[in-house]
Amino acid sequence: MEKEMELNDLMKGEIFTSKQSVIINGKTINLDAETGTIQLRDENDKPIALSGFTHYKKTDTNENRPIVFAFNGGPLQASFWLHIGILGPKRVVTNDPFHTNPASYKVVNNEFSILDKADLVLIDPIGTGFSKPIGESKFEDFWGVDQDIRSIGLFIEQFLARTEKYNAPKYILGESYGTLRSAGVTKYLQDRGVVMNGVIMIGAVLEMHNLLFGPGNDICYLIHFPTYAATAWYHNKVKDKGESLESFLNDVRKFTENEYAPALFKGDQLTDTERNTVAQKLADYSGVSKEYWLKANFRVSNSEFFQELLRDTGLTVGRLDSRYTGVNENLLSQFALTDPAGDAILPPIIGAFKDYLYNDLSAGKHLTYTPMAATRPNFKWDWRHSGNIVWNADLAVSTLPDLTSAMKRNPNLKVLILNGYYDVATVFYGVEYSINHMGLDAELKKNIIMKYYESGHTLYVHEPSRPKIKNDIDEFIDQTSK
Repeated sequence: MEKEMELNDLMKGEIFTSKQSVIINGKTINLDAETGTIQLRDENDKPIALSGFTHYKKTDTNENRPIVFAFNGGPLQASFWLHIGILGPKRVVTNDPFHTNPASYKVVNNEFSILDKADLVLIDPIGTGFSKPIGESKFEDFWGVDQDIRSIGLFIEQFLARTEKYNAPKYILGESYGTLRSAGVTKYLQDRGVVMNGVIMIGAVLEMHNLLFGPGNDICYLIHFPTYAATAWYHNKVKDKGESLESFLNDVRKFTENEYAPALFKGDQLTDTERNTVAQKLADYSGVSKEYWLKANFRVSNSEFFQELLRDTGLTVGRLDSRYTGVNENLLSQFALTDPAGDAILPPIIGAFKDYLYNDLSAGKHLTYTPMAATRPNFKWDWRHSGNIVWNADLAVSTLPDLTSAMKRNPNLKVLILNGYYDVATVFYGVEYSINHMGLDAELKKNIIMKYYESGHTLYVHEPSRPKIKNDIDEFIDQTSK
């Protein structure tokens, strides 16, 4: 009987509380913080998981403050990136765009946090952080596009009830794969009567198949090219840098739409003169030789580009942030063997966050925090999505139809998308392409706000971008919470 009671208690989750504070614009904001797990129930109130989270709310206030639910991507990663990178009361200092010295890492007050504007809930999907299945559930019940959307949607609904925030202004904030998730979760919740005031996307992708360089998909080459050009511009490998990065990229967009796209469409129907003209322009904009583009038949994947751009200097460039460079481990290799940006950014983010989690937030040291589900045995993601299946075949990986439907059914829904010019993980021209194919009328399309930064996938490691991110998110919450 005692063991059964003990098991039942464990299935309810464990929450650890602490007092935190953050100074923003010279004003101290005191916070009640809780971290740990709460029991997640299915639609019939059957316990299915322990959901990990961290929650910050302003101390001693009756104000019905907005609430932001935030998560990272992967799939499948915990929310430590956003937590100690830009949203929480503390942030880790990194040596952008270079490697940060090993521990001890410096953690400082985060004057760019959103906690002066809203309460914050950082969500760790099942299999990450402290989150795990319970009862009859298994990890695979949560590891998939639709399974993940459902579990995050259930968590948000149940958390709103727990905190009595159903009538507060509500926001979803996702990064990377979390943006694809956020589109699905927004529609999932809206279909159940839970309407968001706004959706914030950092490093957005809504059509995953366009990032994967699949056979026969020329769109992926087109949407990556402006980011190749931005990368070459940064590393001084272009023929003419123009007046600014923005003006340079406007020219690149025009070339991509008016010359590069038709060339790919024509295939072997191009004349030799046309092929040479296009190849030369590809070289001038990208910093990769005309001969390379011709050998590649105008189709260069991101990993090939990382390896080729600075090959003559013995370096390779980053995927998460192409401002970063690293040692090219094999100068004969066609594909990059590592991501210098990930190698540089991940260790200080994880190291500093775990120290903050177990010490400042007082999380139980008997609990293992899992940053990424991919480190678990037998991790496998189910890429099927109900909105993409035709003839019983999954034709794409896209939640663009989810977001389109949600916006058309709720014309008050606003979307803020923050893009890094040097992000080669989720390229800015890709989400531009997606938005331009949503079929929104001009008035409704105004509900999508695009912002750009001279940074990469983790926008917030770039010091000049942090105040701009803060200002853009603040303005968005102010405008949509009234």
